Amino acid sequence: MTRGLFITFEGGDGSGKSTQLALLVEWLGQLGRTVVTTREPGGTPLGDELREIVLHSRGHITAKSEALIYAADRAHHIATKVRPAIDRGEIVVQDRYIDSSVAYQGVGRDLGADEVRHVSMWATDGLLPDLTVLLDLEAGLGRERLDTSRTRFDRLEAEEQDFHARVRAAYLELAAAEPERFLVLDATEARDELAAAIRSRVASLLS
Repeated sequence: MTRGLFITFEGGDGSGKSTQLALLVEWLGQLGRTVVTTREPGGTPLGDELREIVLHSRGHITAKSEALIYAADRAHHIATKVRPAIDRGEIVVQDRYIDSSVAYQGVGRDLGADEVRHVSMWATDGLLPDLTVLLDLEAGLGRERLDTSRTRFDRLEAEEQDFHARVRAAYLELAAAEPERFLVLDATEARDELAAAIRSRVASLLS
């Protein structure tokens, strides 16, 4: 059986990840591909519980605890959902992965990018995506795009703009270090143009 593909979407809040992920999944479905759509944190019943704790609970969580909750979710998610799908030859399209932890906890929370990456690589037995789509957007624009009608607390969205600026810089540094894995796109471009660029890169992996 041919191994499947693992594609992740990264970017700051408001960058349009969810929209582009959905468009890619729709296109892959039209091609007749079996696609598993998932997210982190979450993606499994345990992951959904951890997501509630780490993102939406208002109680204080230390930075290291936050990073380790993400790693715990990731270890379970990869072992029980992502790897089995890839081994079946399916395409996994995922909203956020290790790069999010490196950017948000490693750099945003100042825990150290290398340390946070090491924990997640251990948790996932070294699984890296075949492609990571990074939708790059200036932090201020991202915050303007967020749905202001939402009233639910989000621990990361609630951070100040300088936090999100550090996260963006970390993402760009990660992409520069691994250009063969990353597709970096300007998130201010038109929706259909972004979708076409993503499809083009994914098509090269399918051939």
